[in-house]
Formats: sequence, structure tokens, C-alpha cells
Amino acid sequence: MSSPADIEEGLALLPKFDADGLVTAVVTDAASGDVLMVAHMNAEALAKTIESGEAWYFSRSRKKLWKKGESSGHGQRIVELRVDCDQDALWLKVQQQGPARATLAGARASTARCRSGKRARSRSNSARLKRRSIRGKVYK
Repeated sequence: MSSPADIEEGLALLPKFDADGLVTAVVTDAASGDVLMVAHMNAEALAKTIESGEAWYFSRSRKKLWKKGESSGHGQRIVELRVDCDQDALWLKVQQQGPARATLAGARASTARCRSGKRARSRSNSARLKRRSIRGKVYK
């Protein structure tokens, strides 16, 4: 078993998988920094990602492993993989192969939602998202 010091200060990749065997992966565009998606990886998905240099995830709804882009053609090449200090979350910086279909921030999102106070708003890509929500505050 690894000590907290090994996990938090060591160089070894020792991800802390949750009770379902998953770790959260935040995926950003390596060039722009835009958040593309938040997904989950199990040990097999992480191993395949490291081995292949292509993004693999575990679908919680379908209960299966999937390679990003295997059906859409919009794959993700790993540029950098980082882990947070206690290794319970991953950050993947990727080069998107083909146009991003879904993003959490920016004009590429097909639909983006912004919550301000008691009202939620939805704007489509055609209207271009002009508001960003950070820690409950809305910025223009």
C-alpha cells in the first residue's frame, strides 16, 4: 500500500479509483485550454490511454470501455496527462482530431447552459455563448 507521501509527493502514477473503480478525467484542448469534457476512466481505460496515446474512457451509463472517436471520428490524441495532488482526478490535455462536438465552455459548444441566481439560460451555438459562469458568478 502506498503512503500519503508517496501519493501526494512521489513521481509514481498511483490513481485513487473510487468505489466503482473509476477516476474523474477533465479533458481540455491542448492549444486553446477550452474544457472539452469531463469523463471517467477505469484502470483499463487509463492503461490503454497511456499505451496508445489516444483517449479511452469508461462509460458509466453503458458500463463499457470506449475509445473517443471510435464512432464519430472525433478522436483525441494525448498531449499531456496530469494528476492532481492526491491522485483522485486526472487532467488530459488533448489534440482534438476533427471538430469538437461537445464542449463545456466556448463558442464550439452546441448548447451551453449558464446559471445565474434562480434563472437558468440556454444559448445555442448560433447565438455564440457570451457568458461564462465561474463559482456561481456570471462574467461577460
